[in-house]
Amino acid sequence: MKITKLTNNISLKRQLEGGNEEQLKTVRNVLQDVRENGDEALRKYSEMWDGIKLDDFRVSQEEIEEAVANFDEQLKQDLEEAAANIRYYHEAQKRDGYKLPLANGSWLAQRIIPLDAVGLYVPGGSAAYPSSVLMNVIPAQVAGVERIVITSPAGKDGKLPSAVLVAASILGVNEIYKVGGAQAIAALAYGTESIAPVDKITGPGNIYVALAKREVFGEVAIDMIAGPSEIAVLADDSAYADEVAADLLSQAEHDALACAVLITTSEKLANEVAEEVEKQLCELPREAIARKSIENFGHIYIAESMEQAIEAVNSLAPEHLEVVTENAESDAEKIRHAGAIFVGRYSSEPVGDYFAGTNHVLPTNSTARFASGLNVDDFIKRSNVVYYSEQTWQESAPKIARLARMEGLEGHARAVESRGWTKGDK
Repeated sequence: MKITKLTNNISLKRQLEGGNEEQLKTVRNVLQDVRENGDEALRKYSEMWDGIKLDDFRVSQEEIEEAVANFDEQLKQDLEEAAANIRYYHEAQKRDGYKLPLANGSWLAQRIIPLDAVGLYVPGGSAAYPSSVLMNVIPAQVAGVERIVITSPAGKDGKLPSAVLVAASILGVNEIYKVGGAQAIAALAYGTESIAPVDKITGPGNIYVALAKREVFGEVAIDMIAGPSEIAVLADDSAYADEVAADLLSQAEHDALACAVLITTSEKLANEVAEEVEKQLCELPREAIARKSIENFGHIYIAESMEQAIEAVNSLAPEHLEVVTENAESDAEKIRHAGAIFVGRYSSEPVGDYFAGTNHVLPTNSTARFASGLNVDDFIKRSNVVYYSEQTWQESAPKIARLARMEGLEGHARAVESRGWTKGDK
């Protein structure tokens, strides 16, 4: 890894392999095709890109039961415990509406209403991501969403990975479709003969999925446009080089575009971590991917002080931040911009990815400056409610009319003045 002195000019932002004209054109064509031709278009793309012919996109109950019956019992228990942890954390995010009394029997209120239907995209094909099922479904369930739909690309055998189906079964979700890519986003947004449309789409995917989510935004809501994964580690000379290196590589193995950064006050640790990264890379099954990530987007910065290091972290606003310092808790309190913060030696980033209960769907590419990770609030909406009694209206109407006329909106003024002045009882 490259080692340099820390300056104020460091950034996680990358020129991503996203949104070139050819990819965007493909996505727009797919969206239009699915919108116009529904299931016929889905079947065409399943055969063209996934190499499978499907008559029925929906996963049958028999397929779910078979996956559960043949799944490793210990892994199932691990998923159940992880699900319980995630639910426990997200239950604390629930909020109630409120009602504010005013004079003369009037009141104002805010109602919290769960979305009717959400679609959760789970990456698939050759890989299985049951953790994505847990992280997307559970906050929606806690929010009170009634209809939860999962879409995921099937493998060459025409099936979804057993782990994905088992995770869905643990959560009681059985509306699952074998559809992936931009065509899945189109189906969720517009609906087809087989798949009813939803109100919001969440979940990560490849560049085609990300572009498709961006294109349908406005007709449906989306969670975010997530880029490649990233991790920053804030460490001093109390940290262990082999552990820091392992944590950096835990994100580098995701994607050749993933970013791994160490910011440290210790030149000794910096050199030791650089050596450890190279050593561990050679033993990593996904070495080729991780090596590209480290070579292109891996960096070690040496800060002159912890204050400078913390300032740099806040400037970076990383997706994941580990604080591995002698005063980890107090240093972590000074962090204002990070998607998720892992405090202390034993809070390695994968703890949050899989088990602790915090959500792993997080803002990337420095958007943690203004964005948050997936949470219960992503699956609700708020309605403002106003009740004015006659007396409150009488006291307020002249003021409202004056304000309306100040803005040149005579119709507004007349609307508020039209009530009851000379009408009497009907």
